[in-house]
Amino acid sequence: MARYKVVDMSPRLLPVDLEAQLLPGSFAHAVHHVVDALDLSLFDAHYRNDEVGASAHAPAMLLKAVLLAYSQGMISSRAIERACRDNVVFIAITGDAKPHFTTIADFVSRSRDAIASVFGQVLTLLGKEGLIGRTMFAIDGVKLPSNASKHRSGTRAEFLAQAQKMERAAKTMLDRHQANDAGSAETVMDAKATARIERLTKEAAKLRTWLIENPTDRAGTRGSIRKSNRTDNASAKLATDKGVIQGYCGVAVVDAAHQVIVEASAHGTGSEQELLLPVLDACAYQRNATTLITADAGYHCEANLAALAERGIDALIADNQMRRRDERFAEQGKHTSKPDPLYDKSRRAKKPRLFGSEDFIIAADHSHAICPAGQRLYRNGKDCTIGSYAAIKFRAPAATCEHCTRRAQCLRKPETTPARQVAVLTRKAIATHTQRMRERIDSDEGREQYGRRFATVEPVFGNLRHNKRLNRFTLRGQTKVDGQWKLFALVHNIEKWANYRKAA
Repeated sequence: MARYKVVDMSPRLLPVDLEAQLLPGSFAHAVHHVVDALDLSLFDAHYRNDEVGASAHAPAMLLKAVLLAYSQGMISSRAIERACRDNVVFIAITGDAKPHFTTIADFVSRSRDAIASVFGQVLTLLGKEGLIGRTMFAIDGVKLPSNASKHRSGTRAEFLAQAQKMERAAKTMLDRHQANDAGSAETVMDAKATARIERLTKEAAKLRTWLIENPTDRAGTRGSIRKSNRTDNASAKLATDKGVIQGYCGVAVVDAAHQVIVEASAHGTGSEQELLLPVLDACAYQRNATTLITADAGYHCEANLAALAERGIDALIADNQMRRRDERFAEQGKHTSKPDPLYDKSRRAKKPRLFGSEDFIIAADHSHAICPAGQRLYRNGKDCTIGSYAAIKFRAPAATCEHCTRRAQCLRKPETTPARQVAVLTRKAIATHTQRMRERIDSDEGREQYGRRFATVEPVFGNLRHNKRLNRFTLRGQTKVDGQWKLFALVHNIEKWANYRKAA
């Protein structure tokens, strides 16, 4: 029988060169050398131990540990503390410092401005390496839950109604139990009722205090009211394909050359339209006069397109009908998930086609039209505008349509609609920015340019969401969440730099 040497896995004391554990080509090696080359003086403003007080953990060490942890999908400060105590790579990159989890959590939550400075310095480094092409920037965002409860959302009026309801319920219970006779059975009930009355009163007092501290509602778009949140008032209710969440929208601007994130910011709103211009202002120092900006339909509106034209920014912003006009997406419906594994696979009856405007014969002088049944429709008023086109309308006499045998083919609701109307487009009205953008994005060149957006920005969010396991923000407050989002963008950019240097 063959004999083998014993593999002894028991603990032992061994001499270890910590820096040798950071293998060249690894992310740990890259982040160690990149952070050491940066100016981290903004972190120093937090400390007041120049002459008195204990020595603090070095910001460079904490930043390295957090970035390395985020690169492995490790967000919890307790998990990072555990890794710094047990994982050889973390021990090496921190110099066996063993920072406490409260130190790590405090560092992440308070360092947004310093992290933004580090993010800019890393972009400068990547620019010198030629990793930022500035030919095309693609903008996209992801909605993620944060450390906030969506059940604590509402307007001031709703919060006031909740407080009044709790106070009424507490008063009703108190009045009822004061009127009851004392008894052994009632003693238990009274104890439970007393606890509930105290809870209702306490919650109502909290609501009243919050209303005093927040005298106005949050302003939304177009003069609307945006719901406040009592756990994190900077967050927002966001509609996603997984349901409604309470959180933030993380927006990233990605360069097409090597998928480097040139701007990352978190916002407490689900309206992407209001984020386009602030995001472009934030990355203005990275753009040049010829940089093409691309974004999906969420950022499209006439006001945004007008502002882009006024600023002279070259952009391709899709509208919500773009895919319907593009034959490349003609079969995208087959990829949608089925409603149920045992859904009815039989063919559904198609609705009968109704007569369209192309089935009507328009007189040369536009005075009348002839319907498919041979009846005459008369001009109905002056020219009107439909979308971005000028049009003329025709209407049939009710007596003509009433007994027509083709009503079912002509009217959507033949049982209630008295007569058919038809509108015919005659000429394009004054071109809007939306119409110009639609024509440009439907051109061969526009489709080719916009097509490159998918390959630019989608893999970046795939890397952050899947590989880095970013599924929620763990902090409260827009400033803190923005700093955490920038840390993940830093991880992505340093990883790009490491892969580029490895390939070189």
